[in-house]
Amino acid sequence: MILDQFKLNGRVAIVTGARTGLGQGMACGLAEAGADIVAVDLNNLGDTQKMIEGLGRGFIGIEANLANIKNTEDIVNRAVATFGKVDILVNNAGIIRRCDAIDFTEKDWDEVMHINLKTVFFCSQAVARQFIRQKTGGKIVNIASLLSFQGGIRIPS
Repeated sequence: MILDQFKLNGRVAIVTGARTGLGQGMACGLAEAGADIVAVDLNNLGDTQKMIEGLGRGFIGIEANLANIKNTEDIVNRAVATFGKVDILVNNAGIIRRCDAIDFTEKDWDEVMHINLKTVFFCSQAVARQFIRQKTGGKIVNIASLLSFQGGIRIPS
């Protein structure tokens, strides 16, 4: 069967923004394919944990503020300490601020850019370093909103 080519048995995936929505769905999809999941979000990951464990997969829920770049290494270290490796990173966490462009603050701009760009780079860097240590390579998937291609009068960043 063609789906056998997509099995992820024995793989470990880190998914950021995994508490709800697309991140939760991607974490569940990866688990259905056989991967153990390291779910990262700012808030409680209990619902995601129930779903992943209900599929019979291993799960770590890490509540972390990705605005603090120091957390990226900790996330990778915790994944490796529990599962022995990392094979996949899904950079899904993202934020948005809605405000008229003429009133948009530097603080809002910086927060959006930090989470949506800087964090993606440094999470990818931390996982890539682990891929090199493992000598196995891996996959990094970056998720972006359609708003990353165009702004708007109320979504300038």
